[in-house]
Order: sequence, then C-alpha cells, then structure tokens
Amino acid sequence: MKKSFRNALIALLVSSSSAFAAGTVSTGGSGLLISLFVGFFALILVCQLVPASLMFIGMVKGLLSGKTQVHY
Repeated sequence: MKKSFRNALIALLVSSSSAFAAGTVSTGGSGLLISLFVGFFALILVCQLVPASLMFIGMVKGLLSGKTQVHY
C-alpha cells in the first residue's frame, strides 16, 4: 500500500513540474473600462453600507434604551 501511494505521489509530482516552471506573470492589460467597472460596483457596495449601518445603530439604540412599548 505504501509503495503504490509513493509511486502515485511521484507520478503526480513529475507530471505537474512543468506547471510549476511557468512562473512569469503577465502584467498590464487592465484598462480604464475595467477600473470603472470595479469602481462602479465598489460605489454600489458603499451606498448600501451607509443605510445598513444607520439601521444597525438604530436597532442597537432601541435594544439598549430600556423602554418597553406595547402597541395594540
């Protein structure tokens, strides 16, 4: 069992060594449109965080106020 596992591990490492050798990373290629696309979605996230944080603060204030109101 150990011998077959070892042979399988060696075969896996030998076959994947060419993938590890390709270490060059291409830089560039992201232009103005990509930056605007990412910035647009970041703006959407920020615009949703403002009302959510205000609602969260209001909920915490309501929980910590200590007043009990019963509405019928």
